[in-house]
Amino acid sequence: MKIIGVTGRMVLDSRGVPTVEATVRCEKGSATAAVPAGTSTGRHEAKELRDGDERWNGQGVKKAVSHVNVEIAHAVQGMDAADQTAVDAKLLELDASKKPGLGANALLAVSVATFLAAARGKRKEPWRLLDEDAKRLPVPMLNLINGGAHARNGLEVQECMVVPLGFDTFSEALRAATETYHALGGILEERNLGTAVGLEGGFSPQIENHHEALDLLVQAIERAKYRPGEQIGLALDVAATELYNEGAYKLTGHTMTAEQLAIEYESLLQQYPLVSVEDPFAEDDWDGWRTTPDRVRTGRIADDLTVTDAKRIERAAGSGATGVIIKPNQNGTLTGANAAVSAARQSGLTVVASHRSGETTDGWIADLAVGWGAEFVKAGAPARGERVAKYNRLLAIEQAFGSQAVYPGPKLLAEGGTDA
Repeated sequence: MKIIGVTGRMVLDSRGVPTVEATVRCEKGSATAAVPAGTSTGRHEAKELRDGDERWNGQGVKKAVSHVNVEIAHAVQGMDAADQTAVDAKLLELDASKKPGLGANALLAVSVATFLAAARGKRKEPWRLLDEDAKRLPVPMLNLINGGAHARNGLEVQECMVVPLGFDTFSEALRAATETYHALGGILEERNLGTAVGLEGGFSPQIENHHEALDLLVQAIERAKYRPGEQIGLALDVAATELYNEGAYKLTGHTMTAEQLAIEYESLLQQYPLVSVEDPFAEDDWDGWRTTPDRVRTGRIADDLTVTDAKRIERAAGSGATGVIIKPNQNGTLTGANAAVSAARQSGLTVVASHRSGETTDGWIADLAVGWGAEFVKAGAPARGERVAKYNRLLAIEQAFGSQAVYPGPKLLAEGGTDA
């Protein structure tokens, strides 16, 4: 499993923005991984390295690719690809020695490619390197209506999702959610609201607010002949950092305190079958988060608050969060993402493995979700190749599991959804 070479290159993500791809070559095989990127990003995330010049509107990754091909390639050559911890430690050591650093995009490309190369060398499915005996599929959270930074409409809330909990298998759940997606498209077309899609494949209709979005999702579920709340729940990613300015939140034209915003969420829970609210408060509003347990009696999912960082996850567990989003590129290495999952487990938090708005056609986040035993996975709508790739990979894993496959949706629904 000795690493004999590393090569980096620039490729485009799903937004047409450059990103880093790396190939790690070993004596017993090689593998390639490309890194996703966020549009709405938390300021505590590991930082990508962008060129900042006139090319690619400043978003080029020529410097990051050069770091892969020169410094990183030299540093990891001869290391054991099967020793993920040692390889990632070397990457972090090298990154710390450079100013301003090699870039989380350069580090993660090599980190994940090393993981995949090790799996190939051992002739194992990648998820088996994390949990040899895993048999559980995650419940998909599908972003059917895009808003906020992910769409060009008036919707302030970033993601309005369906969560197919009430089914016996992953494939049945995905079918139900996909039929709901198509039903939603028909409703939008009938009402001339627009069927253009946002960055994550969900529709981006010209609607006024999140109430209208949630109403549309309920109607789509019913048109697809499923039962809202019993078979398919709803979820929101508020991305409240985007709504926060000078100590207050602004939503649907109203300026609100954290307490007032919590009351709004409480009202939504009374009207809609919401199983989770992600990022209900801003990334540093720890006091706001502490208002949620009494008001938001459902899953309270942290993303910008925790940014796949073990220490922030531990703190979030005592501040009202019941679950966390895990995005490897927020951390920079797979070892760091694994540590974040461990911190979530030790704190009793639900794990949601997640894509980014700027995605690639790689499916490795699906393998990580299964290997981590994540209760949920976010991969966008069942549309656009970079989103469908993740769902198709999960379908393949489910088929490989055969009769031993476990879909936790009904159990999670009985236990309170993402508040399990």
